[in-house]
Amino acid sequence: MTTPAVKATDLTKTYGEGDTAVHALRNVSFEVGQGEFVVLLGPSGSGKTTLLNLIGALEPPTGGEIHADGVALSGLGEDGRQQLRLDAVGFVFQFYNLVPTLTARENVELIAELTGPDAGSRTEQVLGDVGLTDRLDHFPSQMSGGEQQRVAIARGMVKNPPLLLCDEPTGALDVATGRQILGQLRDTTVDGKRSVFLVTHNSEIAKMADRVIRLRDGEVVDDAVNPSPSSVTELDW
Repeated sequence: MTTPAVKATDLTKTYGEGDTAVHALRNVSFEVGQGEFVVLLGPSGSGKTTLLNLIGALEPPTGGEIHADGVALSGLGEDGRQQLRLDAVGFVFQFYNLVPTLTARENVELIAELTGPDAGSRTEQVLGDVGLTDRLDHFPSQMSGGEQQRVAIARGMVKNPPLLLCDEPTGALDVATGRQILGQLRDTTVDGKRSVFLVTHNSEIAKMADRVIRLRDGEVVDDAVNPSPSSVTELDW
């Protein structure tokens, strides 16, 4: 039997204590197979980003259990979570988080050097995969928002992670560029070896997902498989 990409069981996350406690996630359970493109959908404050952070081992859960890439995260210390992030998780954020004093090549190579041999060739390959072969030696200030986001995607992909976690990656982009980015993210799942989790509040984007997990007030209110995902060109937003 194939190991799930992510499995959560009665997952909870609480910030603070007593009367000031904030219950960001409440008894969240789901199982996602390898190679799925999953949208985490819901309004602001619904727990989407918190769930993404737990999947990516950026912070531990308060209760329940979560497995990512076959590893039980709940009992891991910081060293264990750091190793999992290094080995199995790529991140793509809304605001790119590129180092402004480094070129596109250097921003990606910084991660490649931490995750195996042939850092230079792997860097050039993933930047080529996202259409930036002619922008390798440009700094972020010399690139458009869409180009910077593609560098961020390449940085997330360079270690070939089985999990790619994306937090509102098109939120700061125009529609045309957003479509391009979504298409590239979708393409990363085609070989069935990588699962993508994409946080959004935009229900139109959810139409292209294999799976849509809807959250509200920290709870899963719907978890549905999409039998016929739309193509990026069919989206209307």
